[in-house]
Amino acid sequence: MLDLLWTTYQDLQPWAKMAVELLALAVLASLAGLVARLLVLRAVRAWRLALPQGWAHVVLHDDVLLRLAQAVPSVVVQLGARGLLQQVPPLVQQGLGNLAAAFTIYHLVRAVTALLTQLNEAHDAHDGPKASQTRSIKSYVQLGKLIAWVVGLLLIVATVLDRSPLLLLSGLGAMSAVLMLVFKDTILSFVAGVQLASNDMLRVGDWIEMPKENADGAVIEINLNTIKVQNWDKTITSIPTWKLMSESFKNWRGMFESGGRRIMRALHLDAATVQQLTERQRASLKDVPALQTFFQGQADGTVPATATNLAAFQAYVRGYLNAHPGIAKGPGMTLMVRLREPTAMGIPLQLYCFTASTVWVEYEALQDEVFDHLIGVLPQFGLALYQRSSDSGSRVSVKTDNRAP
Repeated sequence: MLDLLWTTYQDLQPWAKMAVELLALAVLASLAGLVARLLVLRAVRAWRLALPQGWAHVVLHDDVLLRLAQAVPSVVVQLGARGLLQQVPPLVQQGLGNLAAAFTIYHLVRAVTALLTQLNEAHDAHDGPKASQTRSIKSYVQLGKLIAWVVGLLLIVATVLDRSPLLLLSGLGAMSAVLMLVFKDTILSFVAGVQLASNDMLRVGDWIEMPKENADGAVIEINLNTIKVQNWDKTITSIPTWKLMSESFKNWRGMFESGGRRIMRALHLDAATVQQLTERQRASLKDVPALQTFFQGQADGTVPATATNLAAFQAYVRGYLNAHPGIAKGPGMTLMVRLREPTAMGIPLQLYCFTASTVWVEYEALQDEVFDHLIGVLPQFGLALYQRSSDSGSRVSVKTDNRAP
């Protein structure tokens, strides 16, 4: 049978022999690719599953093996172009071999990028979400992919043109200025990403504010070229990575790590209601627990006997905050009630303290509770909030005419 086929092949015209050789090479390459995907891939997968969890599972991942298997047909064509094609002209053999080598390089670059992707996923899964937040390597992985594709493209062009890659590199040296201009943002962003990571200035999940970029929300992704921030209105702002090093931004991570969130708000009191404490006010306030220290100070002479209702209210606010369980009292948690410079809007009595909870909803609820209480007790001290009055006589009453037009 083989002798008959060989005799028939010898009797064919040269162009027919060339077609048969090309068809045979194509069939051989397809069979080699099929064997690589079905047999070798399954064997390597079974061997990988028998190994303990580790880097072998990353290097021998299905995505990496599949891309390596896809390079087998082009390798077969590359090797068989000179060994099996006897009737094909040398120039065609060389061109076909170069083209097959270019496809081999392409699939190998894809295998490298798949390996880098698996390395990033394995790194993020190693210590859970904390790894991707504090030690993200996504920028380095993206840079590695970029380098792999640049080198791969250079090798592909050199292979197709049958020229040395060093010759192309010498030509690229003259284009270094153009390349620096094209990849300027990428280079700046990579350097900025290294500085941000090494100094632990930014993590996924951090709440940052960058007014120039209209960013105010949580960092959801750190890439090579951009930082994605999900604003509190659920919009997404993309900030070039290099801008976080060239411009200032506020990171609220320190507030969450400290365990306390600051309250700095003022009650604007009507200056006309400030007066010395009357005997009636003293009698009604002397049994208030938060004012025991204040009245004891008056008895000891440390507090003036002619103290005003504003001084008594200030002492009450200080005692109230000190006794409140929702106000943080630990080291570094300053608690202060101070009078600011009087303005046309009244006398500002500012509260400066920290809540024991950093959760936004709980923080706002506690702040509302504190000020709701303080505003409610103001009349007991004979004080009132300043509120700009309006001329009621200038109001225009609108009459409704129900008659049909």
